[in-house]
This record gives sequence, structure tokens and C-alpha cells, in this order.
Amino acid sequence: MDRIRIAGIRARGFHGVHPEERRDGQDFVADVTLHLSLEEAARTDELPATVHYGHLAREVAAELAGEPADLIETVAGRIADRALLHERVRGVEVTVHKPEAPIAVPFSDVAVTVERFHPVRAVIGLGANLGDRAASLDRALEVLDRLPGIRVADRSPVLETVAVTPDGPDPDRPRYLNRVALLETQQRPADLLATLHAVEHAFGRERGAVWGDRTLDLDLVTYGDVRSASPFLTLPHPRAHLRAFVLGPWLAMDPDASIPGRGRVADLLARLEPVPAPVGASA
Repeated sequence: MDRIRIAGIRARGFHGVHPEERRDGQDFVADVTLHLSLEEAARTDELPATVHYGHLAREVAAELAGEPADLIETVAGRIADRALLHERVRGVEVTVHKPEAPIAVPFSDVAVTVERFHPVRAVIGLGANLGDRAASLDRALEVLDRLPGIRVADRSPVLETVAVTPDGPDPDRPRYLNRVALLETQQRPADLLATLHAVEHAFGRERGAVWGDRTLDLDLVTYGDVRSASPFLTLPHPRAHLRAFVLGPWLAMDPDASIPGRGRVADLLARLEPVPAPVGASA
């Protein structure tokens, strides 16, 4: 995501746990970084397509000078919550400095930084062709649902498919169970991908051959409407629109689903070869 940063917003406040801090006050300083898309603003050169940072700076100063709090952690949280009220802001990082804090040793600054993000809807693909495949898929979703900043909002039926290799389907390899899940997450894309890799590792996934058998495979398919061509993370997943074992369960979970830049999942799936029905489904 793009960023807007405002640094050094200063105001006199009355925050702190000591009586003299509440009585005399002191200067507080805030740095704010907004995470948002500036694509439309860059294209149109119109102010409504971005955030008015003059207005934002006044809002931040008002929080610094506002209702007294014992902790600057509380003040930083209030500023973050207010910044997130701006429609285009997806996330915010706020640092509040207390350079006049009553500390008995020489120091240059005391600062607290908080990060807050609106939940983003992300779609992940799950697959396994080793061990207790169905249990692995279920347990992986249970693990993800317990992690900070992640909620499993929906899950698809399970689809059984033939293992795919660079030379095509291989019926002699263990068959895969596949499904997709919808997450609501406050983790950023790279952090979410790292989380998925950590869960894979916890389930015994060994990263070797690209087309090798797997105890658990977790792919980040989409993250909101984010598009990324980074060598570390491509979004949407570069091959999801070609994989019936992703599109089929996804369509069963959400008939209106679409892939940013690719189109509706129903249309993408219709262009591919027929796929088996989900496990347990009637013919």
C-alpha cells in the first residue's frame, strides 16, 4: 500500500500519572503514517481521492491536547482510531513522543508506536496429499482462526483431485484434498504470507521440489483488491485463475467471487476442463 506520513505534530497536553503532569502539562509530539491506495489521486489529481493531511494534522493535535490519559499508549490508540475513520485509510502507524517525561536519568526521548489496520478479506487455498488430509485441512483452519489478527469467516467444501506435475496430472501420485477459505485479517500481506508458511511448517511441510507431495499447502490467493508484482509476493496468486481445484471450491463458497484483474470466478472456471464434485456432494 501507498503511504502518507506527517511527522512532528506538536501540542501541549496533560497526560501522565503524576499530579504535576496533570496540573502543568507538557509538550507531546506525534508522527502518523497512513496506509492507503493513492492510485486514484495520482491519476486524477483530485483532493477527494486522498486524505487531506491538513485536516488530519488538526485532528491529531486535538487528541494530543484532549482528554488527559495516564498513558501515551492510550493517546496513540485514540489517534489511530480517529485516523481510521477516514474512508480511504486502510491502516495507520502512530508514534507519540513524550520528550519531557519525568525520568530521573538523562534521556532524549520516550516514544510509543501502535499500528492499527482495518480487517481485509483475503482468500487462501489449502491442499494436502499426505497423511490424514481432511484432518490437516480442518486443523489448519482451526490454528489460523486462533491467531492474532485473523478470523476464518467462511470455508468451502472439499474437492479431491489428481496430483499435478509439470508434465500434467499424475494418477500414480497420492491424490489431493483441496479447499479455500475466506479470512478477515488485520495482518499485512507479507505478514499473512509468513504466517501461512509458519503454519505449513508446523504441519510438517518440507519445502523442496516445487511439485512435490505435501502434508499441507497454504497459498495466499487474494488480499482485498491489492495487486502486487513483487518478487517476494505476487497478488493475486499468479496461477489461481488457471486452477480448477482453487476455482471450484471457491465458487461453491461464494458464487459472486472474482479475482482482481482476472474477472469472475464462475467465468474463469467455465473456461477450464470439468472438475470433480466436492467430496461428499451428490452427483
